[in-house]
Amino acid sequence: MASSPYSCVLWDVDGTIVDASVGILRRLDVALTHFGHHAPTREELVHWIGPPMFQSFQDQAGMTPAESTEAVAFYRTLGKADGYTTDVTTYPGVTALIHDVHAAGIPQATASSKPEMQVDALIDHFGLRPAFLTTVGATPDEATLASKTDIVAEALRRLAARGADTSRPVLIGDRHHDVEGGNANGVPVVFVGWGFSEPHEGDDAAFRVASVDELRALLLP
Repeated sequence: MASSPYSCVLWDVDGTIVDASVGILRRLDVALTHFGHHAPTREELVHWIGPPMFQSFQDQAGMTPAESTEAVAFYRTLGKADGYTTDVTTYPGVTALIHDVHAAGIPQATASSKPEMQVDALIDHFGLRPAFLTTVGATPDEATLASKTDIVAEALRRLAARGADTSRPVLIGDRHHDVEGGNANGVPVVFVGWGFSEPHEGDDAAFRVASVDELRALLLP
């Protein structure tokens, strides 16, 4: 059994485990056009993936909170019609690493800003359920449980409730929200380079990795 410096591993989902950008861009195009706004380009999509959609509709489209609530509801109906796993792929090597971390006896949880029902659909679709002790995502309204800080705290709480050792956690993520949420909870963050981010977003992370092999070397040295 491999050893690890960490007692548990938390995973962001979008941009870290899966690339859902094709479907997200398509649904945003429909939703924003529906509400009379400019649809983002592929290059602009970086600003949408990672934060809660409720916040992104305000920050990126200039909507009011009330308008954002309506836009999120419309966007979610598109996602439900699409199927939460349509046009989603995993990043090469990540699922194998997740299974290997599990085989090493290290408890794992998701800590995602995606609605939890969508996280569950993706984890099941890609055969990752046995590797995760718990899966944590945002509440459906993306308000009750939405910030990465609160989501990381909830993931640690659920792991501890299931008997996991949370004394030496680590969070794997690709956006500054992951770094901020981890740091707020005293959790070191490994910032991965294959997601949707600008390089400066990882400035306050404990580690940066450019490949899954580098991530593996940190988790299972």
